Amino acid sequence: MDKKRIVILGGGESGVGAAILAKDKGMDVYLSDFGKIAPRYTAALEAEGIPYEQGGHTEELILNADEIIKSPGIAPTAPIMLKVAEKKIPVISEIEFAGRYTKAKMVCITGSNGKTTTTLLTYHILKNAGIDVGLAGNVGKSLALQVARDPHDVFVIELSSFQLENMYDFKANIAVMLNITPDHMDRYEYKMQNYVNAKFRIIRNQTTEDAFIFWQDDPVIQKQLRQVTTEARMYPFSEHLEPNTDAYVDSDDELVFNTPHTSLRIPRKNLSLHGLHNLYNSMAAGLSACLLDIKKEDIRKALEDFEGVEHRLEPVENIDGVRYINDSKATNVNSCWYALESMPKSGVVLILGGKDKGNDYSEIESLVKEKVKAIVCMGKDNAKLLDFFTSKVPAIYDTHSIEEAVETCHKISESGDTVLLSPCCASFDLFKSYEDRGEQFKNTVRNLKK
Repeated sequence: MDKKRIVILGGGESGVGAAILAKDKGMDVYLSDFGKIAPRYTAALEAEGIPYEQGGHTEELILNADEIIKSPGIAPTAPIMLKVAEKKIPVISEIEFAGRYTKAKMVCITGSNGKTTTTLLTYHILKNAGIDVGLAGNVGKSLALQVARDPHDVFVIELSSFQLENMYDFKANIAVMLNITPDHMDRYEYKMQNYVNAKFRIIRNQTTEDAFIFWQDDPVIQKQLRQVTTEARMYPFSEHLEPNTDAYVDSDDELVFNTPHTSLRIPRKNLSLHGLHNLYNSMAAGLSACLLDIKKEDIRKALEDFEGVEHRLEPVENIDGVRYINDSKATNVNSCWYALESMPKSGVVLILGGKDKGNDYSEIESLVKEKVKAIVCMGKDNAKLLDFFTSKVPAIYDTHSIEEAVETCHKISESGDTVLLSPCCASFDLFKSYEDRGEQFKNTVRNLKK
């Protein structure tokens, strides 16, 4: 019998991990990347003896696959994917593939905003409680690679809508949905329902043994829950107590968790993460830990000593009385809303701009009017931002590099102000990634001190 032929499209973390797992399972493996593969990944493929190509797709080596594992970043409309669809070759995600070969418990986290913080916070609680836990998905190492070479009892997985698109039989033991606001509309034909449907794949295959944790006050989640059915047990969280709420803040400003096995209270002021969005992230992570029967004192300690996430509301420097904050991870409008929500009532200098993904800036308009004294646009083309915000803020500036943007902020800010990089947009016009944008921002700000 011929070996099963698996072709992997995309030579990043997920693709190379999937290739190694497929090789370990005795399959005929080939990896193809239309772009350039990073040297550390070509080295891994060569060390494993896995054939690969980069800089283009050789169709005859791809279209003879029994199954294709696609990188989440490749759009279904990419030319090679259209040919794959024509041939009716099954396409799955790396997460779907890895899930076939492990019995580990899966804690899966999605949402338009807060995914990374909640994933890392959940991982922090479990790891510090002595659980054998792995971190995967959009953060950490490839799930497939860990299933192949570094298995764990539990995996905490950050899942984007792109990863969820090609998941079919995979099951989350605990599914967490933080919120749903418009994002990646360019990928979803500018139809919000397409994006919502992708997100809700996280509860697919859940049974009465499984749990679904979600933000009770999200109108999009509530609307979708009226249209879908799930057998999973529901654990909603909310800022204040409502019917059925399992995590909330009470009148004494204590965060309360109430699950069948765990009743826990933590003074809100003791939480290491501040701001309303981080309260929700702490609730979601804490509920997950309660459902995994982590001891109360371990949950409390971890929620109180977690150190936060780089590029998410990360304090950089205080220069001449001006605070500089790096929120480069805010690649959509709702992320920026949460950042502004946690800012002081006035004196905010806001840096916006980058690759617009079909953004609607009206969501942040009232917070901008209330708190922002100036907007500094930073992108190749700032026309849409200038058009929307001119006349809505006292001052707006058009800049086209990180140096020019930071220099402008430095000139116009006064002691007591906050300079906030929370761009609302993807980074790919001027930077390699949001991490690259955040690093360059931090370095440029620190150079102001020299």
